[in-house]
Amino acid sequence: MESETLATLANSIKDHLSFQSNGSLSASSPPKQPFIIGVAGGTASGKTTVCNMIISQLHDQGVLLINQDSFYHSLSNEQLERVHEYNFDHPDAFNTELLLSCMEKLKHGQAITLPNYDFKSHQSTGPGQKVNPSDVIILEGILVLHDPRVRDLMNMKIFVDTDSDLRLARRIQRDTVERGRNIQNVLDQYARFVKPSFEEYILPSKKHADIIIPRGGDNDVAIDLIVQHIQSKLGQHDLCKIYPNVFVICSTFQIRGMHTLIRDVKTTKHDFVFYADRLIRMVVEHGLGHLPFTERQIKTPTGSIYPGVAFCKRLCGVSVIRSGESMENALRACCKGIKIGKILIHREGNNGQQLIYEKLPADISSRHVLLLDPVLASGNCAVKAISLLLSKGVPESSIIFLNLIAAPQGIHAVCKKFPKVKIVTSEIDVTLDNDLRVIPGMGEFGDRYFGTDKD
Repeated sequence: MESETLATLANSIKDHLSFQSNGSLSASSPPKQPFIIGVAGGTASGKTTVCNMIISQLHDQGVLLINQDSFYHSLSNEQLERVHEYNFDHPDAFNTELLLSCMEKLKHGQAITLPNYDFKSHQSTGPGQKVNPSDVIILEGILVLHDPRVRDLMNMKIFVDTDSDLRLARRIQRDTVERGRNIQNVLDQYARFVKPSFEEYILPSKKHADIIIPRGGDNDVAIDLIVQHIQSKLGQHDLCKIYPNVFVICSTFQIRGMHTLIRDVKTTKHDFVFYADRLIRMVVEHGLGHLPFTERQIKTPTGSIYPGVAFCKRLCGVSVIRSGESMENALRACCKGIKIGKILIHREGNNGQQLIYEKLPADISSRHVLLLDPVLASGNCAVKAISLLLSKGVPESSIIFLNLIAAPQGIHAVCKKFPKVKIVTSEIDVTLDNDLRVIPGMGEFGDRYFGTDKD
């Protein structure tokens, strides 16, 4: 198990550092992997209800629901004549090969055409529905945990466990109201096919589940725990699994919307500054949360005792001129009267970095330092700045490096040399191009923020 974990981590490093044959960095990189959840259980066990509850709580994430029922084989004319003898709960009733193909495409960031199955005609009708990949993909169906190839695609496997009498009552209501069948046919089908298939194929797949939910959608506690786990996984970039000192703010539609605006080449300077400032404030607040604190009890105006905490007071900020100066106002707004030092580093070629200027508080060695630079690219400049702080006596563990975006190459460079320095960012980008620019990036941050770009 340990060797498999190490291999996975090694592969994730390779995914983020892609080199062309001439040794230059490639801008191509595999798309972000979606979090795939399988939800299985007997007929009418409440699988769809569970899925809808998960979706409703993941309102800040893109969620795609794929129903295994969409992949039923269309029945031939001969099969339609004897439809009451057809077992729809058998694994062979599904086009599993097509299901696997669609899931593989979604996993690799490709759109698919989802079959449109009609339960009354027992045929796939129309051209199908075009579906785009998403952050979270939920695959729901009675037999989604039966085939090991399908299970291997999943990050989380759920089995919804509901009393058989209740499931039968729900199935009768569903099939008579929604699918136009009569009660006697539903009961006959249940006795001949549904119940035996549940016992032979569906129930045994329960052992493959990571989570078993008794009572289905009525189990609010289980749903809440599942959603919390999904959210924690979604907020964890692959590099965060490699380096425990790297922290990425949990992505929401608000954060992604602000990134969309500041990355857009058409965004005006006014809007760029406005939304960059919002993001910077969030990064600063998140970074302050990694500082040490002391417990402190205080008395409120009502005479009650409140068990609180006291902020760390020995702080200072250090901005890397000039882009880092854009982050100073947010830091001052959060930390009243904070001292701020400055470092100017000049790039010489692609790798050389020359320290031009530094002005730091005399007592900086006794302070926790918030290093400010909105873009972490190759990491050369950051390494130079951190090395200077260490030479001034600042402990490595007392440095928190704050930026808006970071390239994987820069994270590797900083973390390998300074494993105790914390990096706090709002997004990790794909890679660097041959000119060491972050891709997709946001252009020259300083020029866009201070209005000195050529346009």
